[in-house]
Amino acid sequence: MHPVSDTIAALATPLGEGGLAVLRVSGPAAFTIVDACFRPAGPLHRKPSAAPSHTVHYGHVEWAGRVLDDVLISVFRGPRSFTGEDTVEISCHGGVLITRLVLEALLGAGARAAEPGEFTQRAFLNGRIDLAQAEAVADLIHARTELALGVARQQLAGRLSARIRTLRDGLMNLLAHVEAHLDFPDEDIAPDTGAALRRRIHVSLELLDELLRTAPEGQLLRRGLRAAIIGRPNAGKSSLLNVLLGHDRAIVSPVAGTTRDTIEETANVRGLPVVFVDTAGLRDAADALEVEGIRRSRAAADRAELLLHVLDASEVLHPEDAARLTEFAARPRLLVLNKSDLPRRLVLPADAVGTTTVVEVACTTGAGVEALKDALKAAVWRGGVGSEALEVAINARHQDALTRARAALQRADQAWQAQVTLECIAADLRLAVTAVGEVVGATSTEDLLDRIFSTFCLGK
Repeated sequence: MHPVSDTIAALATPLGEGGLAVLRVSGPAAFTIVDACFRPAGPLHRKPSAAPSHTVHYGHVEWAGRVLDDVLISVFRGPRSFTGEDTVEISCHGGVLITRLVLEALLGAGARAAEPGEFTQRAFLNGRIDLAQAEAVADLIHARTELALGVARQQLAGRLSARIRTLRDGLMNLLAHVEAHLDFPDEDIAPDTGAALRRRIHVSLELLDELLRTAPEGQLLRRGLRAAIIGRPNAGKSSLLNVLLGHDRAIVSPVAGTTRDTIEETANVRGLPVVFVDTAGLRDAADALEVEGIRRSRAAADRAELLLHVLDASEVLHPEDAARLTEFAARPRLLVLNKSDLPRRLVLPADAVGTTTVVEVACTTGAGVEALKDALKAAVWRGGVGSEALEVAINARHQDALTRARAALQRADQAWQAQVTLECIAADLRLAVTAVGEVVGATSTEDLLDRIFSTFCLGK
């Protein structure tokens, strides 16, 4: 972790050509550094050091005796800024060369190039946001559906943080009560007092369970679902991919074995980001290229969390289809009967299907595709988490911390029931408080912070 006494600068918008680009400078010397290379355009506009907070000024960036670009600068005086420090944002023209030259001018004037996520890290270190809100910044940027975006916005607004603080405050009060009795060992805990304290453990366990129930949905919204489209050649796998995406992505041909490699595309399915993987047809093949394609198809199926097994409803059940029905019987899957607009000849054996959801579609007309999307969401979305709970949907790191907190609380509860010494109960309560605090960064290590913020994009 770099010292926060440095003043950092970075491009805050994506690198590339565009109408505008924004560079961000933050730190104790932000105003001095921008002063060195910004020339206001007239008396109404000022250098950052002389400008009031939250004002915008027009001028140009000069460096090494030449004008680089006409810009607007936005001035934010700490602590009323995103990072909590003096901050200047420079809006210039969005050319690759222009942004590079302006950034070089800022670095030449004394700024240090920011590391990925370092602006958000400073916002956390300066108390502007907690760790859960900091992670929400990255979730907001990477959201691929409106549902995921809404969850990220709620977390950034502090919905999860408020729940965590309520939980942690309750545990700390409980721990304080237990430690008070440790300080006065001659005074036994009255039975009714002990029962009340144990009820408080149960209340905390219920709050933990409520949060932990949101983990599958929260992680699904953040990382998406991998769904492999499998089946025999010419069953309509590539056609299904195209109709799910809403545009032609895969080549469709009546020639069997056209697809020789896997094709991946992400689509928004009922608010869920789904990575569809079109695969080569599964069959016995002698052609070396097709054999390799089938090997990759099986590897994609192994990595997938859901299989869309496509069968041709206009043909009788092929022995290879029957073999695949048995082979993938234990995997989460949907059976997609394509070409349902043609006379039906396919009969599925009841013992091979079991309770698997079967959906009929016609890729040529689009019939049944909306029902397939509903079935896909139902297959992975448990539905036990309401919209209010979804506002605090936790990620994998939160889940790990809260699971450890729950285990510690359960040990404390069992110890209380077994009338184990208060020292042991207090030790487990401390572990629970520490684990819960990790979610918002109330208890954190430098390694943890570096690991989290290193996943952010540059300039954020």
